[in-house]
Formats: sequence, C-alpha cells, structure tokens
Amino acid sequence: MMKKKIFSIVAICFSIVFVSCSNNDKKATAVSDNNIDAARNFIRAALDGKFTEAKRYMLDDSLNNYFMNLAERSYIKYDQATRTSYLNASIQFHKTIPVNDSVSVIIYSNSYKNDHDTLKVIKSGQNWLIDLKYLFLHDSDTTLPGITIKDTLR
Repeated sequence: MMKKKIFSIVAICFSIVFVSCSNNDKKATAVSDNNIDAARNFIRAALDGKFTEAKRYMLDDSLNNYFMNLAERSYIKYDQATRTSYLNASIQFHKTIPVNDSVSVIIYSNSYKNDHDTLKVIKSGQNWLIDLKYLFLHDSDTTLPGITIKDTLR
C-alpha cells in the first residue's frame, strides 16, 4: 500500500515537471501594435543579443527559425566591443513599403553598421510579425511585384 502511494506521488511530481518543462519550450508570441512597432521590437531585441525575445516577434516557421539561429550563432562569436556597439546602436527606419493591408516591407539600418536591410512584416490576426527569411531571400520573392530593393545582403 505504501509503495503505491509513493509511486503515485512520484508519478504526479514527474507529470508536473514534464508539463511545466514542455510549457516553457513553447514560444509565446509578443504583441506589436503595428508594422513599425513589430520591426522596432524585433530589431532592438536582436541588436541587444536577446534572441529568445526577438523570436517572439517573428513568424514561427522552420526557415525563419533557421535564420534566427544562424544570426544568434554569429552574434555569439563577436567580441565584446562589437556586441557593445550593437547594444548602443540606434535603429533608423528609411522607408516603409505597404504591399497590402497585412504585409509591408521595411527598409532600416542601425547606427553601428549603417547598412540598409529589409524586413517583411505580416499581420497575423491582430498582431504583426516579422518574416525574417525575406531579409535573406527577398531577391527571389515574386509575391511583391514592382518593389525594387537594394541592400547589402547579396
């Protein structure tokens, strides 16, 4: 009888730990009020090296996650002076190109590198999320006819 109680208690404890660990693995999407807000929150988190936070502003798909993990691995290899420069950098928005009511392309740079880059921001429900893969693959994106973007990622 005592063995059954101990087994039950252990099983309950294991279940609680398992459920809490699996809930921590789930990424809660962060809320942004508009496309610029989403871009600002995402870029600021990335510049600060807070990649877990940046992922919360990102459209959750395997290619976006791959590119974010790649950016994080690159950031970790930077020396402290470079990381501090990114941390102190300000965000500069150069142009917002509305594609339709739920998609826009934002051209931005940071004051440290001052290279123009692009982000695609998509409205999902009532929230705006970053489609990071557009930064890397925008030359092959045929869904945005008539938009010519020149940036440094070629």
